[in-house]
Parts: sequence; structure tokens; C-alpha cells
Amino acid sequence: LLQLLLLILLLLLLLLLLVLSLLLLLLLLLLLILLILLLIKLLTLLLLLLLLILRPLKLIILILLLLLLPLLLLLLIIQLLLILLLVILLLLRPQLLLLLVLILLKPLIILLLLIMVLLV
Repeated sequence: LLQLLLLILLLLLLLLLLVLSLLLLLLLLLLLILLILLLIKLLTLLLLLLLLILRPLKLIILILLLLLLPLLLLLLIIQLLLILLLVILLLLRPQLLLLLVLILLKPLIILLLLIMVLLV
């Protein structure tokens, strides 16, 4: 009976780990998407500046740059703030770090579970 309870407890722990690891994965995916968007914005800014340097006589490019620059900078700032928020969230929540450790220990927990099954 005790072994059965222990087995159920281990299974529940494993399920919890699975759910938490999926949540963490989603968080990391969000972070990755934000970083990619940030990179795209930086490249756009760079391209616009390059166009401006290569063709300083073109008034259209200058106007385009002046119109797009504030928007791009705003998006860039928002992006950086979101990334900072995610990092702060990770740092303020030691549970997430604990979760990372638990995810790394998951194979060990599965092994324990198998041993319990064999013993029952």
C-alpha cells in the first residue's frame, strides 16, 4: 500500500514536472521570438541608415527614415523592456530555477519510478 502511494506520488510529480517544463518552454519560446523581432528591427534600422549614407541626395529616403525611425525606436524599446521583464521574472522566481533543476533531474525520477514499478 505504501509503495502504491509512493508510486502515485511519483507519477503526480512527473506530471507536474511535465506541465511546468511545457510552461517554461513557452516562456523561452516567447523570449526567442522577442529576440528575433528585436534583431529584425535592428537590421531594418541599419538598412535605412545604410540607404541614407549611400544615397544622401534622395529626399524620399530621408523622409522615409525620419518617419520610420521613431516607430522603430519605440518598438525596439518595447522589445527590450519585454526581454528585461522576462529576465527579471526568471530571476525573481527562484521556483523557475528550481524547475530547471527538476527538469534536469527528470530522468532520475523516471528511473526511480521504474524501480518502484519493478518492486511492486
